[in-house]
Amino acid sequence: MNLAYRDIRHHRGRFLLTCLGLGLLLAVVLSMLGIYRGLVADALTLVRAPAVDVWVVESGTRGPFAEASRIPGDTREAIARLHGVAAAGSLTYQSVETRHRGRRLRLQVVGYEPGRPGGPPRIVEGRPIARSHYEMIADRASGLLPGDRVRLGRNIFTVVGLTENLVSSGGDPVVHLTLRDSQELQFELAPSAARRQMARGTAPGSTDFVNAVVVRTRPEIAPERVAETIRRWRRLSALTRAEQERVLTRSVVDKARKQIGFFTTLLLVVSAVIIALIIYTMTMDKLREIATLKLIGAPDRTIVGLVLQQALAMGILGYTFGALLILAVADHFPRRVILRPEDGLGLGIAVFLVCLLASGLGVRLALSVDPAAALRG
Repeated sequence: MNLAYRDIRHHRGRFLLTCLGLGLLLAVVLSMLGIYRGLVADALTLVRAPAVDVWVVESGTRGPFAEASRIPGDTREAIARLHGVAAAGSLTYQSVETRHRGRRLRLQVVGYEPGRPGGPPRIVEGRPIARSHYEMIADRASGLLPGDRVRLGRNIFTVVGLTENLVSSGGDPVVHLTLRDSQELQFELAPSAARRQMARGTAPGSTDFVNAVVVRTRPEIAPERVAETIRRWRRLSALTRAEQERVLTRSVVDKARKQIGFFTTLLLVVSAVIIALIIYTMTMDKLREIATLKLIGAPDRTIVGLVLQQALAMGILGYTFGALLILAVADHFPRRVILRPEDGLGLGIAVFLVCLLASGLGVRLALSVDPAAALRG
């Protein structure tokens, strides 16, 4: 006789409802893992998209993603002449906010030189930028479509192509402009400010600045060698792609990683407490049956197995409900959720261990039952 199976069958509705509630809790745990993976992937998107080896930035800074960086526009020509450099391109980065069709759009604007490193890695719809002014490529997450016209600053840009899964570390969709258009958007003064400067006898400042220069090295040259050469220039600093990724993961994502890790651990502890209380309650409902088993000579391992079976069945069903739920709704989250098999396997092992530990209260209660209780009225 399997007491656990009989109890589940006789209280099927209560047991399934309990498993569903546990599944919702485990779905939140799994979503936290997916959100963290998505945060890391989003943070590294702009670093990996250009497929470059070295990032050249302002001296004393850690790159345009961690802090402000501003270098002269002619830096790219000087970098391109270095030994070991195969290609170089200038980039600008800035966040802008605009409105389109009555809704607010927050965008990460990347300015690049067409034909040089730094442009969009893959256009999934439409065409590349063909004109020198007033065309843009947007990510699908922005909701923009080819042919849409969007005002950025004082100019109106036409969307000619779309990218996919290209967002900033903050989750803002990325749009690409030509370098000149992005420089005007970022560095050019508004007409009123320019007139005030001229009235003071000061000419408006130049807009020929960039935030970074990206470099592709020759296959036979190590990126570290090129970066070390650039670091000898007092006004410039250089980071390899691996160093730039470490800066992002440590400065931009590190706090989010700690917070999500703490929250995930807390949810697992809550799950353990809930499972322990449920198993304890279910064991109390079966005290007479357990006493009867002891009276007829059932060994302790049989009684322990009954409690463990019920705890593991609850954990397996709850985990299954949670995994199916998060797989069904992951695409509807505001931020990207990346679910990896190793994360699901790790959570499954954690749930198994939690069920074993949480059944301890029920096992202790079951083993302490007096067989004589089966004869009482």
